[in-house]
Amino acid sequence: METLSTAFKDYIKQVARLSTSSMVITEDNVFQEGSEKILPFLDKMVEDLILPGSGLDGFENLEELFQKARAGKACLLLPEHYSNLDLSLFSYLVRKAGASGAGIDRAVVALAGMKLNEENPVVSAFASAYTRIVIYPSRSLQHLDIEKDREEIIRSNRINRAAMKALLGVKNAGRIILIFPSGTRYRPWDPSSRRGVREIDSYIRTFDYMCLVAINGEVLHVHKGDMMEDEVSKDVVRVSVGPVLSCGEFRDRARAEADAQAEAEGEKDTEDKKQAVVDAIMAELEKMHMEGEKKREHYLK
Repeated sequence: METLSTAFKDYIKQVARLSTSSMVITEDNVFQEGSEKILPFLDKMVEDLILPGSGLDGFENLEELFQKARAGKACLLLPEHYSNLDLSLFSYLVRKAGASGAGIDRAVVALAGMKLNEENPVVSAFASAYTRIVIYPSRSLQHLDIEKDREEIIRSNRINRAAMKALLGVKNAGRIILIFPSGTRYRPWDPSSRRGVREIDSYIRTFDYMCLVAINGEVLHVHKGDMMEDEVSKDVVRVSVGPVLSCGEFRDRARAEADAQAEAEGEKDTEDKKQAVVDAIMAELEKMHMEGEKKREHYLK
């Protein structure tokens, strides 16, 4: 495997040169349209890395979700998260999966953490290929001191208020909102990175339908150090889109099952119902991932 900077330095230079994305996020620029100038470079990067047999399963589920979004329903996509190329892989494979793929891909709006925009100009340039709403993640807020970081806390509140306003403006307007429920890339040396963020429950509560998305196969491997030290390798990548689920029904069922489990263990009810819902999401994604890996083995032969 090679480092990202070594294997794709030409791509990086071209993408960084073309990007007009602002690295500094304010309440005035949280909604950022994807750049059609940059997308071809990321498509070529994906093409160079994925092996024959790569593709998308469950495209009919994605089409059904898209139709519900076009009918004015609030729709979510909740994918697994392994690398900074997950969105690129998803976007590329969706467009290759069927005639309606391009329209579906254009409808996707990703929720992105500020880290992608503000910490590294190259990562920011890559992210700018896709339409997104930038938020101040809860994980970042946890590290702020209420006294020492008062100005930053005020800034975070302004950004998140603007982000929620932008979200309200598009969620019932034919767009599909993509959120990584883990809130961060999975890091093998940190099992907690696989746990879902409890705030995802708030999105499930206020949306109508959702599809879960498993990603099997890795072409970009997370590094303990800087993101730019991530390593690349060629692989068969299969993306699996699960059936369209009612957010309300899933949430009610997850809460009821958690309460039943708590009662069986001698507790009155579930202490953290929000986390219980997100845990149910992550458990289903893990199940999908295991099933997807069995299918992927067929393409590895």
